[in-house]
Amino acid sequence: MARRTGQTPPPEDFEENIIDIDVAEEMRGSFLEYAYSVIYSRALPDARDGLKPVQRRILYSMSAMGLRPDRGHVKCARVVGEVMGKLHPHGDTAIYDTMVRMAQPWAMRMRMIDGHGNFGSLGGDDAPAAMRYTEARMSPEALLMVTGLDEETVDFRPNYDGQELEPEVLPAAFPNLLVNGATGIAVGMATNMAPHNLGEVVAAARHLVTHPDATLDDLMKFVPGPDLPTGGKIVGLNGVRDAYANGRGTFKTRATVHIENVTPRRKGLVITELPYNVGPERVVAKIKDMVQAKKLQGIADLKDLTDRTVGLRLVIEIKNGFHPEAVLEELYRLTPMEETFGINNVALVDGQPKTLGLRELLQVYVDHRIDVVRRRSLYRRRRREERLHLVEGLMTALLNIDEIIQVIRSSDDSAQAKSRLMQVFELSEIQAQYILDTPLRRLTRYDRLELEKEQETLRKEIAALTEILESEKKLRSLVSKELAEVSKKFATPRRTVLLEADGAPRPVVPLEVEDDPCLVLMSSTGLLARTVDASPLADDGPRAPHDVLQSVISTSVRSEFGVVTSAGRLLKVEVVDLPLLQPSDAPPSLAGGAPLEEYVTLAEDEQAVGLARLAEDGPGLALGTEQGVVKRVANDYPANREEYEVITLKDGDRVVGAVQLDSEEQDLVFITDDTQLLRYTASNVRPQGRPAGGMAGIKLAAGAKVIWFGAVDPSRPSVVITVSGSATALPGTQAGNVKVSEYADFPPKGRATGGVRSHRFLKGEDVLITAWAGPAPASATDIAGEPVDLPAELGRRDGSGVPLPSPIGALGGSIGPRVDES
Repeated sequence: MARRTGQTPPPEDFEENIIDIDVAEEMRGSFLEYAYSVIYSRALPDARDGLKPVQRRILYSMSAMGLRPDRGHVKCARVVGEVMGKLHPHGDTAIYDTMVRMAQPWAMRMRMIDGHGNFGSLGGDDAPAAMRYTEARMSPEALLMVTGLDEETVDFRPNYDGQELEPEVLPAAFPNLLVNGATGIAVGMATNMAPHNLGEVVAAARHLVTHPDATLDDLMKFVPGPDLPTGGKIVGLNGVRDAYANGRGTFKTRATVHIENVTPRRKGLVITELPYNVGPERVVAKIKDMVQAKKLQGIADLKDLTDRTVGLRLVIEIKNGFHPEAVLEELYRLTPMEETFGINNVALVDGQPKTLGLRELLQVYVDHRIDVVRRRSLYRRRRREERLHLVEGLMTALLNIDEIIQVIRSSDDSAQAKSRLMQVFELSEIQAQYILDTPLRRLTRYDRLELEKEQETLRKEIAALTEILESEKKLRSLVSKELAEVSKKFATPRRTVLLEADGAPRPVVPLEVEDDPCLVLMSSTGLLARTVDASPLADDGPRAPHDVLQSVISTSVRSEFGVVTSAGRLLKVEVVDLPLLQPSDAPPSLAGGAPLEEYVTLAEDEQAVGLARLAEDGPGLALGTEQGVVKRVANDYPANREEYEVITLKDGDRVVGAVQLDSEEQDLVFITDDTQLLRYTASNVRPQGRPAGGMAGIKLAAGAKVIWFGAVDPSRPSVVITVSGSATALPGTQAGNVKVSEYADFPPKGRATGGVRSHRFLKGEDVLITAWAGPAPASATDIAGEPVDLPAELGRRDGSGVPLPSPIGALGGSIGPRVDES
């Protein structure tokens, strides 16, 4: 075979050396090396300081760069470059991702980095900004982790290329592994540790320092459970105890939810805290998916009102007719509002991965901290002894200053001077060199006093440090005292609520409200509500200012009703969507009702004139129009439509009244603006289909029109109220005259007749402004909503009225059926 052009031929003495190896053995060895590297150099934290290598290198580099809490922030890219170039031979993405997590308050109970800029969002839905945009410095808590590094408290080792040194572990002035937790996936093992409260963990560590034989039960009195950065609730502590005993266990975390009135007519669930590592975007997306899939019912709306001022706030509006407690249980079951957290306390102890319980974790930290304080005390004592040695030499020079100067002057060079000083004054080499390096200005009488004072101080400090080093009790006492100072300065109240699961069955709350009988109320100002108690509507019931009832129908909670408008339309509304009024709410005023506009959309010149029951047998709905047409609508309302016409109106005509009949024996009543009143039984009007235009109801005089239409039960004591005035006056500006007459004084007439006169005009009056007929006692309000006293004495059927103090805005009375009569 021809050799390629330019290819270098092998040397003549070249011999092929092919080694046969076992592939399985090679794979096993390579895999073990890789696993070892991942476990010890990347994924698992050290049980002493609770840090992975990359976290430790970040804090050490920031400390070396002087990025302390009292200094300014610098670009995160600078820190990443420093760490990657000197200590961490991996990608910049891994380093920056670690920095981001160390700066997130929702990820760590005590964050290590004080960041400026976008460091992401809860749940990870919003990615952090690039490292060239964000800035960082060490937090005050992080300073506790590195304090003492310059005092030989820990061992250092060469970095990856042997040109730098890095600490094997940080001094860690607080139990970081328990306080901040840890997560990591290695090869064949993983760690997942929950954060805890600093004050509780420090209290347990101090107890273990002073009581080395403390049991797990003793320590759990101080650490009852995890304290998650995002708060929430932990439900069931059995798994927590298992984790504290064996290093493995699970528990459930729940969102913190409050039931509030989110709108005037609806209750809602307000979420202020979510489970650990769950973001609001994830919850919102899951709820929407469940609602669209029809696996979750009862939710009307969902809003995310989270901001920097109020913090997390998700508002879930609940449909009327659904119990918020039951909907909340479904949310816990179907969405991330309840999550399971699995504890797996795997950490490196003496270079070996081990699964540790609470006592073992605290013991490893306590032993580490005792070792750090001992090594620090040894370092400080040695440095003070070295300084004392120099001070003593300098004192000797001050006491023999003339001789010292003479020796130095008579020496040929500095080496001879140092040697002669050592011989003459019995000084060490270090003392002699220090004397030669000391300026003459330091050898004054004042400096001697200072040196004597320093000598005394150094001797006391050396003695105190020696006592600590020679007494295990004092050493442990110092460790406990320093932990207490950290707790006093940095501890915060517990955020997570712990709930003990007792296993007792909870009362089951049905998801939907039962289909109980109720009354639907509409007021003259257009407020809608429902009530299950008819007692406030009794004849002698309480009367509240501001409103009167315009229409009342009996129905059930889970049914529908119709709002009849002046344009002849009927608009469907679900009863369950209406706010529920209690008897104490004084339903005649409907103070707790909701505006009609929240349920139906009306045209500019369209008004609601009454309510109607749907899909039931009975005498039906009675309508009266301004031009005197009457109609009884048959109960043939389609279930698949939200609105439809219930009467075909003539041009210029409008519906002035609509009433749901309870019996064909009720009277239909027309009152016109020229004082005519006509009553006849409803049986005189045959039911018609919805498209029909009705039939003649009252014979009108030229120019007259109907101003009120309704139904009256002739078996009940009822009254007729008429208010007269001038047609030329502006609406709402004239008070007029009012008359209250007994309904029985008006004789019934035939349908399509002219009726009888109900009011006599006084001078200057030529029209009825408003009128009403119904069960006594009647009530009225002015246009400002204040109650207006009606005449106590009944007037003659065709008599004139008495002057009103102010214009009447609405008339009403004890109207409508009782629930038990429906």
